[in-house]
Amino acid sequence: MDHFKKMADKPDMGKTASFDKAKLKKTEKQENTLPTKEPIEQEKQSEIS
Repeated sequence: MDHFKKMADKPDMGKTASFDKAKLKKTEKQENTLPTKEPIEQEKQSEIS
């Protein structure tokens, strides 16, 4: 189990040092808003019926 402790003490930074953020793809993000009380109540009523 000593080898796990050794790995955590000295992480391999080789890959992160050569990482180029410019090569990342641009993504579109969309806000996921919560529904208002009205649609929730309508869904509850339709489930009961």
